[in-house]
Amino acid sequence: MQEQYRTVAREDVHEVEINKSRFLCTLAPAATEQEAQEVIQRVRKEHPTANHNCYAYVIGADGDVQKASDDGEPGGTAGVPMLQMLVRREMRYVVAVVTRYFGGVKLGAGGLIRAYGGAVGEALDALGTVTRRRFRLATVTVDHQRAGKLENDLRATGRVVRDVRYAEAVTIEVGLPEADVAAFRGWLADATAGTAGLELGGEAYE
Repeated sequence: MQEQYRTVAREDVHEVEINKSRFLCTLAPAATEQEAQEVIQRVRKEHPTANHNCYAYVIGADGDVQKASDDGEPGGTAGVPMLQMLVRREMRYVVAVVTRYFGGVKLGAGGLIRAYGGAVGEALDALGTVTRRRFRLATVTVDHQRAGKLENDLRATGRVVRDVRYAEAVTIEVGLPEADVAAFRGWLADATAGTAGLELGGEAYE
């Protein structure tokens, strides 16, 4: 399983012009294949007069689902180079749609491959990516007396505090890198004189 992956924070569009053809690359986060397809359909509706709306998407932290479409361009000259660019950049949970308005100059197969792959690469550079890291969810239970100081100490040591709930005891939900779990157990015992409880949960990405 991937320790981390990259994705885009929000949907955005980047435009490049190559030999009078306009290439508009829409990049959007997509948690599922259905979300990716919804973005593709929406872009198609927004550009009904475009010559092509080619797409590629990668879903899953390990890139389990990968799809690409040339949408009428010669086979392998659009969707595949777009997908290769996403995979090379370790992008996940992302969909790219490149809308082409033909400008009258034919690019040839090599030119198309460079144009479509390049449009995605340029869009990633221009719009920026975010890195999500895998971590283990851990729930710390501590008495009210120590809770405030412990929460401050957690934040001060750079740990990800996801949630704090006050009841009879205080529960603090923390995100830990897998490699940090054993050290964290020792740190927590020292910080709370052994009074805090620690329960490990599942994994997530942050």
